[in-house]
Amino acid sequence: MTATRDRSGRTATPRTARVINDRLALELLQRDGPLTAAQLRILTGLSRPSVADLVERLQDAGLIAVVGEAGAERRGPNARLYGIVADRAYLAAVDVRTHRVAVEVADLLGRTVGSAALPVDPYSDPRRTVSRSVVLLERTAHDAGVAELHTIAVGAPGLVVPATGELSPSGALPAWHSALVATLRKRFGVPVLLENEVNLAAVAEQRLGAVPDKDTFVLLWLGHGVGAAVILDGRLRRGASGGAGEIGFLPVPGTWQLPTATGCEGGFHSLASSGAVCALAREHGLPVAGDDAPAAEAVVGAARTAGKRGELFLDALAARIAVGAAAVCAVLDPGCVVLAGEVGRAGGDTLAERVGDRLARMSPLRTEVRAGKVGGSAVLRGAVLSAMDAAQEVLFSPGG
Repeated sequence: MTATRDRSGRTATPRTARVINDRLALELLQRDGPLTAAQLRILTGLSRPSVADLVERLQDAGLIAVVGEAGAERRGPNARLYGIVADRAYLAAVDVRTHRVAVEVADLLGRTVGSAALPVDPYSDPRRTVSRSVVLLERTAHDAGVAELHTIAVGAPGLVVPATGELSPSGALPAWHSALVATLRKRFGVPVLLENEVNLAAVAEQRLGAVPDKDTFVLLWLGHGVGAAVILDGRLRRGASGGAGEIGFLPVPGTWQLPTATGCEGGFHSLASSGAVCALAREHGLPVAGDDAPAAEAVVGAARTAGKRGELFLDALAARIAVGAAAVCAVLDPGCVVLAGEVGRAGGDTLAERVGDRLARMSPLRTEVRAGKVGGSAVLRGAVLSAMDAAQEVLFSPGG
């Protein structure tokens, strides 16, 4: 076999080389699914004895197992297929909103084994809300046959302070969000990761959705509120205080006042939040049932087939969204903007194309606009992926 080098470029010791090769094999098995020893040799460039030793080590560690056979269509013995032991560890994702908590339990490969949701009354006792949310996760795991969780990832609105990993106190968001994270850590006694929910949606869109080919893009979240996630050169950028992407506070033309440090009314929020979208739909004569994110999602989806009124509404909405997108692009020049959240997904390519046309007329910077593609909850999917990455980092390392 050729000499293996570590990340510093130096020739690795035999032990370090084994660790690097084991990790490479595990990453290939995760990415490409079950593989034979011969396929591992081709993909890793290792010798037959090295791959045989590698497979034996990973089997002894309980990380891989024989999951089938390949070559049943030809004569001779069939080659064993090796795959990651998905039930080696289980993960949980929690999506925390003002009016709802959703949970998902998944195996080590990120495959969902259980999910549930709980409506939340914002005026109910916060302690009861926290207790019910914890019970929801416990019951979901139990019903899926999961006795123990390895890692939990939580997505929540607001600023996650980089220095502490905690939510920044804000009068605009429920205090029980922070209390829930603290209770999960105490109750389960496992790593609990906390991330802004829009950032998690960006992780999901890059890995599973609209931008697998991009390592630089901005995701605009258009739902009950508005926000952005910034991915530059493959890295999620959170900012000095965790506030990168808080574009609800972005001062924009077309509103009646400037936002303040304690409220985003008058900022981009007032142009593109669910309440603003629903009000705009009413101005165009479209029926709307409410002002929340589901109502905005419904009317935007219906507008795509609502004839002239629908077209005029989507044109007006695209003009509003383009204002915020143009400001972001002028600063970051991401080359690609993804429209996500309930409104972004409901608008689909129809809305994305309109925003792209507007943006091209407003900015000299070439920017592609795409619609979010991750179905269901992109936040939960992103949380599962984050928990999976963290768990694999531990389990795929020596002694994990």
